[in-house]
Amino acid sequence: MKNVKTIWQEMQPVLEVETNVYSYDIWIKPLVPLSIKAEDDVFVLCAPSPSGKTEVIAKFLPLLKRALRDVEGAPSDLMIISTDELEDYMPKQDGAAQLAPPKAPPVFDEPQPSFEVNTLNPKYNFERFIVGDCNVRAFRAAQAVADNLGAVYNPLFIYGGVGLGKTHLMHAIGNAAKLADPTLKVLYVSTDTFINEFITSIRNANTSNGTSFRDKYRKVDVLMIDDVQFMSKKPATADEIFNTFEALKNAGKQMVFAADRKPEEIPDLDSRVRSRFASSLITDVGLPNLETRIAILEAKATEAKTIISRDLLTYVAERVTSNIREMEGVLTKIIFLAKLYERKVSLDICKEALKDYLAQVSEEVTADEIIECTCKYFDVSKADVMGKKKTKGVVEPRQIAMYLISEIMSMTYTAIGSLFGGKEHTTIMHACSKISSQIPNDARIRTAVNDITAMVKHE
Repeated sequence: MKNVKTIWQEMQPVLEVETNVYSYDIWIKPLVPLSIKAEDDVFVLCAPSPSGKTEVIAKFLPLLKRALRDVEGAPSDLMIISTDELEDYMPKQDGAAQLAPPKAPPVFDEPQPSFEVNTLNPKYNFERFIVGDCNVRAFRAAQAVADNLGAVYNPLFIYGGVGLGKTHLMHAIGNAAKLADPTLKVLYVSTDTFINEFITSIRNANTSNGTSFRDKYRKVDVLMIDDVQFMSKKPATADEIFNTFEALKNAGKQMVFAADRKPEEIPDLDSRVRSRFASSLITDVGLPNLETRIAILEAKATEAKTIISRDLLTYVAERVTSNIREMEGVLTKIIFLAKLYERKVSLDICKEALKDYLAQVSEEVTADEIIECTCKYFDVSKADVMGKKKTKGVVEPRQIAMYLISEIMSMTYTAIGSLFGGKEHTTIMHACSKISSQIPNDARIRTAVNDITAMVKHE
């Protein structure tokens, strides 16, 4: 039987493909392969804390077991323990041990702060950021900040939906700044990390950690905090971020913040912090259009040294519209499946890679949301679209809504007809067929379908 380290390494391709980057880094990567319980044929993984164990079991246990089954010669089952259970599962020192973990550290439910300023992902740089109409303003602002730290756009506030490139731009600023001056102290953290470290510093107020926390955040040259919408309803944290903001501003240091919405749209945010955010240069990253999505996929395929035709990339880009990170995840799965089957990337492989994603989307979206987004896009009333008016300005949105409900939700023509006041299934079939035939040849219809799809999946 293979040793635990080899088994864990061979599980990684499946785990990386089946989770997004954030989930993998936060929950999967910290797991330690501990031992094999030969008597039960069980592979034992250790989570860094009891709360980490609970989260991994709740979210990823079926995936971990599936990845284990794909490893030839591995145990048939898997279990997760936490560091407070180490004593019961440590390998024996009789030659049966295959991977003894380091001496168990003290167990904390909250992450303990590391005060080393080394938090940038080198893969996220300006050269690898695909620029389109949806993000060009944010891209140029980020470049200006990197070239003139503390002098222009200080602070910079970037907002936009999940997986659209905010984090990439923040890391790109840091990497460019470090390239220009390696002595700079550049710190990127999530709001969650900031809050956890602040809480820990309060608990350790009588030790050096309290001082170290402020040294870490107030003695940097560039401070970047992501997901600041999570600062709402946290007055103590708001005080600290406000004081940190003032200290860095007075010292001429650069700050960059990111959130999923504008400062004025973050509920229950401390008024002083909101005011400081509002004084920033505020710029957004929007939903990428089809051409930008194709360009992103082409760049990622080239990086992976994989040949994929433009038609197949377009097929994927037309179906994953609201999240660049998810689109890249689908591409990673396509490449993985092609290697697994030892075949060139084909339409069948693309469909297989998209299957789980599209099923998830169809579960999350409702027909009512599709109708409302269509009405919003065409600026028509819902009553008209759902009614019997036959003017072109109403019929076209109605047919597009029917088509999208059929495509996204896989709803039957009869069921769609019931939604639209009891229309015959042949009427719905005609509408769907008409829009489907227009998409390849009519740029206006194609753009409308893509944009409304993006609206639906982004909400």
